[in-house]
Formats: sequence, C-alpha cells, structure tokens
Amino acid sequence: MKYFRIIIQLVLVVAIVSCANRAAGPTGGPKDSIPPVVLRTVPLNNALNYKKKEIQVFFDENISLEKVNENVVISPPQKTQPIVKANARVLTVSIQDDLQDSTTYSILFGNAIVDLNEKNPLPNYTFSFATGPEIDTLQVSGKLIKAENLDPMPGILVGLHKNLHDTAILRDQFTRVAKTDDEGRFTIQNIKAGKYKLYALLDLDRDFRYQPGEEVAFYDSIVIPEIKMVQQTDTLWKDSVTIDTIKTESKLTYLPNNLLLKLFKENRKRQYLVKSERPAEKYFNLFFNDKQDSLPKIEPLNFDVDTRFLIQKTERLDSLVYWMPDSMVYRQDTLKMAVTYLKSDSVFQLVSTTDTLNLILRKPRITGKSKTNEVKPVVPLTYKSNLAGSFDIYSDIWLEFEEPLVSVLTEKIKLVHKVDTLLKPIDFSWLPMDSIRRKFAIRYAWKPQESYELQIDSAAFVSIYERTTPAQTIPFKIKSLDEYSAMKIVLQEFDSLAVLQVLDAKETVIQTQRAKVKGNLFEYLKPGEYFVRLFIDTNRNGIWDPGDLGKRLQPEPVYYFNKKLTLRANWELEETFNHLDPVLLNKKPEELLKTKKK
Repeated sequence: MKYFRIIIQLVLVVAIVSCANRAAGPTGGPKDSIPPVVLRTVPLNNALNYKKKEIQVFFDENISLEKVNENVVISPPQKTQPIVKANARVLTVSIQDDLQDSTTYSILFGNAIVDLNEKNPLPNYTFSFATGPEIDTLQVSGKLIKAENLDPMPGILVGLHKNLHDTAILRDQFTRVAKTDDEGRFTIQNIKAGKYKLYALLDLDRDFRYQPGEEVAFYDSIVIPEIKMVQQTDTLWKDSVTIDTIKTESKLTYLPNNLLLKLFKENRKRQYLVKSERPAEKYFNLFFNDKQDSLPKIEPLNFDVDTRFLIQKTERLDSLVYWMPDSMVYRQDTLKMAVTYLKSDSVFQLVSTTDTLNLILRKPRITGKSKTNEVKPVVPLTYKSNLAGSFDIYSDIWLEFEEPLVSVLTEKIKLVHKVDTLLKPIDFSWLPMDSIRRKFAIRYAWKPQESYELQIDSAAFVSIYERTTPAQTIPFKIKSLDEYSAMKIVLQEFDSLAVLQVLDAKETVIQTQRAKVKGNLFEYLKPGEYFVRLFIDTNRNGIWDPGDLGKRLQPEPVYYFNKKLTLRANWELEETFNHLDPVLLNKKPEELLKTKKK
C-alpha cells in the first residue's frame, strides 16, 4: 500500500510538471531553413509527347509564391502569361497559349517557390516537357553586367533569337529565354541545335521585344550551342609540396558557358514637351524630354509679340527658364502663347510641332484683413554662395542671384587679404558664368591658411526688376595643404583615348582627367577612401557613351583599378594601372560590390 501511494504521488508530480510545461508554451527548436522538396510532378519532369496545358508539382510541405511576375519565366515566351497558383502543397501552372508541336517547354521559377511559414525559397527550380518525341537538351550560360559600372544585373531577361537578322529583336519574340540570378548569371536551357543571336532586355512592357527606352545588351558573335567532352585534371597533395596523385576524368560540358553581355540604355529618347509651368510672376519654365539642337520658337498670343525674354538654359537646352523684364507682360494672370519645337514621331523622326500653352499664375488667396491697395515694401535682392568659414584652396567663389542682373558695380565689391591686423585689398577675376547674369565667379590664387574677407557694399548688384542687394561682409580662411591628399595614376599600357575618373565609395565622380603619358596627378583630395575607373573615349567627346543597337555599337569599354586606395592627409600616393590585365577584365573592386549589396 505504501508503495502504491508513492507511485500515485509520482504520477501526480509528473502530471503537474507536464501541465506547467504546456502552459508555458513550446520551448521551440532550431529554425526551419530547409526549402520545400518536390515529391512528384504531373507529368514527369522532362516528359515527352505531353499535350495538356496544365502542370502540377507536389511538395512535402505547404508552399506559397513570391513575386510570380518577376520570378516565373516560360520558354518559349508566351503571348499570354501562364496562371501560376499555390494551394497547400500543390503548385499548378496553367498555360494559356496553344502549345506548339515538337517543342520543348521550360518553366523557370527562379525564387518564386517558398515554404509557407519560414519563406525558405526553392532556388532556380525548372520544369520541362516536350510536345514531341524528344526533348532539347543544349544550353548556354554566361553573365550580364551593367556597361557603365560593371555591376552584375539581376532579374533581367536574356534570350536567344533563331532569326539571325539584326532587326529580329524589334519584331519577333525570343526563341528561348531565361532570367539572370542575383549575381547576374544566366543559363538558357532546352535549346535545339542551331545558330542563334543572343540579347539581354529589361523588358518593361513584357512583350519580349525591344522598345526604344528599354535597356538592352547584344552579343557580337553568333552563338552555336554544343556539348563537349572535356578532360578535367584534379591534383591530390600529400602535403603542401608533395603531389599524391593526379586524376583525370571526362565530363560533359555545355558550351559556350562564358558569354558576357553588357547592359546599356541608348542615348535616344522621344522628344516632346514634358511640362510647362509658371511658378512665379516674373518667369515661366519649359521642360523637354531630351536635348534640343535649338531653342523653341515662342509666339505670344495675348501679349506684345515683340516681348523680349531672358532665357536661362541648360547645355542640353532641355530645361529652360524664361524671365520677363516687361511688367506689362508679367503682371498678366494668364499668358497665352504658341510654342513651336521639334517633336519625335512614332518612328523617332523629329517633326515640327506647335503647342498652345496657357500659363496661369496661381496667386495666394487674400485674407479679409489684407488690404489690396497696401504698398508692399521692396524686398532686398538675395543670392546664394558657396563661401564658408573654411574654404577650399582650389575653389572659386560663386554667387547665384535670385533674379537676372541689370548692373554689377564691381567697384563696390572688394576682396581683402587679412595680414595680422591689416586688411590689404587684392585684385581678383570677376567671371560671368551664364548668359543672363544670374551666376558669377570670383577667382583668385588663394594662399593656404591665410584669412580673407569678401566685402560687398549695398546696391552693388541691381536686378532687372530694380531690386538691390544689402551690404555684407563675409570672412573666410583657406584650408591648410596638410588637409589634402593627392594620387598619381600611371597607365602601364598608355592609351590616348583613355579617360580616368576618381570615385568615392558611393561611386560619385570626384575628378576626371584625360590620360597623360607621364601619369595623371589628382590633387586636393580630402583624406579618405577612393577608387579609380577608366573608360575608352572612342568618339573623343569627353564623356562615357552607351551603345547603339541599330548601329551594332557596343558601349565604350570601362575598367576599374583592382583595389581601394586609402589617402591620408598631406600624402601623395602613386599607383600603376594595367587596365588590360586579363585577370581584371570586366571586374570591379569587391568593396564597391559590397557597397552596392548593402
């Protein structure tokens, strides 16, 4: 009986502990990191003579789908995208287009298939079947990079054309397609033997054809897929210096497997008037989609036809500001005008077009307390400047005024050098920086660690609307040379067409120079981390140019120096750059790739 009571007590203790543990909830376990596993498919993967338009894939756990439109690609391309659904453990694909005879179909899922709870992806799952008695097995592979900066390009369509004519990508859909992975790599599978043209396409409208404005890449040579038996040698070592055995084995290899494509966007846009606006009383803006060779013609419709404008323009003439000096014109609430310019038609030919514009000034609402006849005080003319207490030795002072100027009284502008307690006036260069007198520069050969003052008397500057600037004195000191660094880059294989660029860690261009035989010295750099990039300026226009699909011109080649350069204050670094080293071809420093990934 005693033993029986002990047993009962033990059972009760175990029950209580068990209940307490249940109340506390599960203690958990290792997090599920295993992707879904395919158990079976209908039909079998690589099935022959399959005529139905539905495919089912059964998994070992519940699944869901992520970004189907971005991930799932069917080859050959379909005019109507297939319907892809996940229901519990079953994935169903319903093809909408009619199946082609004797054709191999491949459905590439990318990273679309994930488990329901932890979202672990089943990477790059592919399902294939043939509508005929045999399945095509050839494949080609390679990598896609951005032409301008050599970054790998993920999620981009890569395709083969059986039609070898250069215009096939404009008219026809691809024969076989794939998408690049996170590293920009691609493999196009289930290819029939033959000759092909290879392209990459950022297919914005999903029509599998190139449209102007989309990013594109093309391979110069014809691609001929093949399988070869390749001998591979594997060396086993007894230790770090002694060879144990050398094994040689044969392996089937799909070729070509090292295709390189460079993605670019052509310097070709549709030309049209994007926007017109009148944000303030005294000027209006016109914005065009692309550069212009000449200014548009303005014909006033409800104001004086002889009205004179001051036109503030960009170098490309795509952003224009029209200042109106005549108060009889700018005081009108609505300006009606005809604007004649060259506009792109459907085949990108420029044709003369006239748009009628009504530019309305949106005035602020007047409150009940405001007096409409109240005389407003004259607001002083303001300007922006790059001057700061600590100023760079290599910089010009620039002044940008709120409105175009009608007069500049240079005798009221003084630059003085502070020597101890003395102020010594110095001569300087006064340089207009635009055609409408809104921006000016003051240039002087500054001395390091010296103090200066810019003294501006009142009414030194008068705008076209008779507003004047107030008096102002701005003291500043030039930085020490010890605060700067420099680097010299010498090309091992000099190329007169090479242009060198110094970049920061975000790939912002800090300085640019055309290559010099004895090397390029980049001065007055702030201490920090830098990179060097080079491009071959084939057309000698001083800027990097993308390719031209119609003319079959590849983008101008780009090369990166293979490592990060760390500059210290008061230090000059010299490096030799062998941009033709095959090991470095089409590669960029890991530090920049890591920055991109972050």
